[in-house]
Parts: sequence; structure tokens; C-alpha cells
Amino acid sequence: MKVLVIGGGGREHSLVWKIARSPQVSKIFCAPGNPGISELAECIDITADQTDLLCEFAVKEDIDLTVVGPEAPLVDGIVDVFSKHNLKVFGPDRKAAILEDSKVFSKLLLRKHGIPTADFKCFDDHSQARRYVLSREAPIVVKADGLSKGKGVFVCKTNDEALQAIDSIMKDRVFGNAGDQIVIEECLTGEEISLLAFTDGRTIVPMESSQDHKTVYDGDKGPNTGGMGAYSPVPIMTSGLYRRIEKDILVPTVHAMNKEGRPYKGVLYIGLMITSAGPMVLEFNVRLGDPEAQVILTRMKSDIVPIMLATISGGLDSVDLEWFPHASVCVVMTSDGYPGQYDNGKEIKGLDSLKDQEGISVFHAGTKFENGKIVTNGGRVLNVVACGKDIKEAQTKVYEAVSKISFDGAHYRRDIADKAIK
Repeated sequence: MKVLVIGGGGREHSLVWKIARSPQVSKIFCAPGNPGISELAECIDITADQTDLLCEFAVKEDIDLTVVGPEAPLVDGIVDVFSKHNLKVFGPDRKAAILEDSKVFSKLLLRKHGIPTADFKCFDDHSQARRYVLSREAPIVVKADGLSKGKGVFVCKTNDEALQAIDSIMKDRVFGNAGDQIVIEECLTGEEISLLAFTDGRTIVPMESSQDHKTVYDGDKGPNTGGMGAYSPVPIMTSGLYRRIEKDILVPTVHAMNKEGRPYKGVLYIGLMITSAGPMVLEFNVRLGDPEAQVILTRMKSDIVPIMLATISGGLDSVDLEWFPHASVCVVMTSDGYPGQYDNGKEIKGLDSLKDQEGISVFHAGTKFENGKIVTNGGRVLNVVACGKDIKEAQTKVYEAVSKISFDGAHYRRDIADKAIK
């Protein structure tokens, strides 16, 4: 069968890597792809937001399965367009993708259906939001309503920081229309976990747990990013905790979307805070996390293609999902200045030294070819992943691999997975 993967980042490279291992797949296309992906798939010069061109390509090439990587095309309704042309496409439709498109919608859904989450209030008026913050005690969390590439959440230690966040989102419009509304919520304390699951709207098949590292600097300091690294599995995710999350959060969320007339099919990502009162929902994503995908897919033993097809057709109850027992750690290498301003075009050296090295994968995120060389082309540049018998071994291997790669201004956190080891 022929598969089209949409996107060009680290998540999409790991998806292509996993799909290429399926005996059912004879050809993979990726739009637009990147230099790393080009070693496994034919890259097509169509961007992820060019829905009509992507659909025309899928029809012309008789694509059997399309996998949508990023959230923006899902929110824009790419699944609806492909479905009208009788094309099989993996991901939620536009009505269901609102779970990530609007934090206001998702928080109100959680409240309406009694699913545990932080107490909150929503605002579309800048002055009212400021007055509300002044009536609360810090720490406090301020979130832009819409898509903001993982950078629209501000955990504010003081009221002044919260006021600055409100001004940045609603007055300075740093996220554009995504800041028309904001959510202000209590700051939960505990351990964060990402739990992803396949669902066809009836059956839910959870994946292994993972933990993302969102802030740019060691010790969880600095501004939020799209993700600086991840590891899997998470030691605190016991079987008892998983059953509670399934009972109190996973199943009720899928049922809630059905009741709202927004049946959900695809990958459901739930960001959780494990508090002293139990697990609570921080956020939803409507696709694989990035960099969570990189550690989860390198641990997935089962062929992912039949699982995706069953998710689309509604036959997920007949699918088994198996995992390798090893651990996986991902370190994200970024451009100097990220998540703020940064320069592109820095030559990347050392990639060849890691090719075909057992247990090591380098997934390209922000790279391009230039004059026969691979250079930086984004804030998050590379995702280096290592597998080991446990977290400690995987961590040691991944930092050894990272040390062999260089480009001018390369930055990465040096404490990825420390929490798990401690």
C-alpha cells in the first residue's frame, strides 16, 4: 500500500520511520518532509496547509492511507476534505479537533462532564482578565485559547508575571487570533505525564506513558517551548494510576465528545498533572506529541499501520498493541535563541557518525539541504533518541550521541530524564 505523511518535523520523521517498518507498505510520500525523511520517503513540495493540493496529490497517486502529523491541518479540516474524496485519513475531523483548537472549549467540556481539571475562568476582555488576576493569589496559569505551537501557556509565579502574560496575549497579540480569548486557571502541583491513546470513538487503546520537558533550560527554567526532550516509560505510572486515568479521564472524555456530537477518531493526547488529589487534565492535543512521539514510536513493537486503519474503520477492538520492554530518551537540539529569535543556515556536522548505530535514531525537525549540505532551518533542529534496557542506560547513550553532533549555536538541555532516574 501507498502512504502519505503530512508534515516536515521530528514527529513526522519518527512516523515515517515507524511506517516504513510495516510489511504492508510499499511506498511512502511525505509533504513537505525534510532531509532526514528523504532517506525513507519521497518528499513532495507541498506544505501541510495546502489542503486542496494535498488532496489532489492523494487522489492522483491513489494513496491508501494519509497520516496527518501537525495539529493545524486537522483544525483546518483536512480530514473532512479527504473523507469527501473517499480517502482514508488518520486523525480527527474538524469538529473533534476543537479539543486542541480551543482551550476554552476543552475546559468547559471538562467542567460540564465532571472530568477532573484545575479550577478556571475564561475571558475575552483584557481589562476584566487583569482585574481577575489582581483578585487571585499567585502562582497562576494564563493560557491563550488557540493554537500557539506549544508556547501559549504561561506559568506565572507572581501576579505581575500573570499581568504581563495577559498583556502579551491580548494586547500585544503575540499569538494573533489565538489570543482573542484566554483561560486563567489555578496552578496545579505534582508530576506531569503525557498519556496518548488510539480511539475509534468507541474503543480506546492507550499507548505507553511519556514525560515531556517543556521549558528551554535545565531545571525546568525559562520560557515554554514546543518540547526540549522526553522519555518513556514514566516510573510513577503504575497500573493502579493508569486504571484511574482510564476510568476518570480517558473514557469520560471520549464519551463526552460523542455526547457533544463531535465523535473523536485518531490519537488523543492528554497532558496530565498527577496531584495529591489524583490525576487532572492540563491540556488536550489531537495528534501525537512532539517529542513524545519519538520516544513512544521507538518503543512500539506492533505494526502501526493496521492500528491506524482500524482507528479509521472502527475496528480498534480487534487490534493488539505490543511494546518493547526497553526505555527511550529523546534530547532536542535547538538553534541558539529559541524559542525567541534565531538564525538559520548553520551547517550540521556529525550526522553520518550515528547512522546505523544500534539503538540510536536521529529525527530531523528543522533542517534543509543547502549547497549539498544539511543546515539548520528552524528552532528545534534535531531529535536524538536512544533506547536502553532502562532510563539510565538510554540517557547515557543519548547524550553520547548528542556529543557527536555539532552546529553553530547548538543548545540542548542536559537533564532530560533526570526526574525518572531520581
